[in-house]
Amino acid sequence: MNRKSFIKKAAMVAATGGLLLPSCTGHKEKTNEGLDLSTRYKWKMVTTWPPNFPVLGEACQLFAEWVNQMSAGQMTIKVYGAGELIPALEVFDAVSSGASEMGNGAAYYWAGKAPSAQFFTAVPFGMNAQQMNAWIYRGDGMKLWHTLYKNFGLLPFPAGNTTMQMAGWFNKEINSMDDFKGLKMRIPGLGGKVLAKAGGTAVLSSGNEIYSNLERGVIDATEWIGPYHDYIMGFHKIAKYYYSPGWHEPGSVLENIFNLKAFSELPYHLQVILETASARMNIWVISEFEAKNNEYLQKILAEKQVEIRQFSPEILATLKKHTNDVLSELAESDPFAKEVYTSFTNFASGIRNWASYSEKLYHEL
Repeated sequence: MNRKSFIKKAAMVAATGGLLLPSCTGHKEKTNEGLDLSTRYKWKMVTTWPPNFPVLGEACQLFAEWVNQMSAGQMTIKVYGAGELIPALEVFDAVSSGASEMGNGAAYYWAGKAPSAQFFTAVPFGMNAQQMNAWIYRGDGMKLWHTLYKNFGLLPFPAGNTTMQMAGWFNKEINSMDDFKGLKMRIPGLGGKVLAKAGGTAVLSSGNEIYSNLERGVIDATEWIGPYHDYIMGFHKIAKYYYSPGWHEPGSVLENIFNLKAFSELPYHLQVILETASARMNIWVISEFEAKNNEYLQKILAEKQVEIRQFSPEILATLKKHTNDVLSELAESDPFAKEVYTSFTNFASGIRNWASYSEKLYHEL
């Protein structure tokens, strides 16, 4: 890019308030000519999170507020926590059918309907939060994600990231791969498939069921997110060992999903508001988790109720080998899965090379 082109592009960025994302809706040619603000829109947002859940539920409420503010009251969104309108794991179907105009959750919850969806939340030993954002916003991630969800009448946008997670809570020590055999663990997505390769059993349950399942012995271990959420969920009261690192979810993307028909029928300015508010939600969630996890890790360490452990290099190496097998099998399951796998792995390989010259060296100081 020459200097003149660079200055022109910089001026465009300034004119749009700094947001210069590619059109993700296919409606770039539309304008607000003849804008009618008289029509009011009242939408429902169903979520996979318990009502008013810290960070995740809070972000949904903030999203609704931002949309209302940016639209000058033209659009209002009522947020429903899991179980208030529909069960947590029925969000995808509710939005797809049009029973709700939009929802919030994580793509790997829908693996049974679309196995490739798991790539758009987290891949074990995959990319971190900022790298996932780079693949989705500036690589092929968004295009592939939209292509996949279009088959279900849906339109997805990133709406947060849990950042690097912890490996989870265990009621027994994990000293070797043998300790995974027969282990029943709440772990979704591709991480669950890796656990199965290691001889364990993956259990999928919503957030509001995990504590009771772990307490009653329905599961032997659970992962959730990180120190903040894990502490307020009370896992430190019923599990002795807290393991790191979160190999299974190094940067888990959260999503806003819209009913494609309902979204397409909105005036263009409201479509832009929904996309922009989702991007703001994405940054808010990342920032909140980083700040709170720092605070609550110190709290857990100070209270000394649990033992914080690290998986050995040998365990991590074996889990990584199982991960490669799981990903290869998924890539061979259908042509689209292979396309997503190729895009993801190529982008990850390149960006890790860049990180080896930048952040990796910095963190080793």
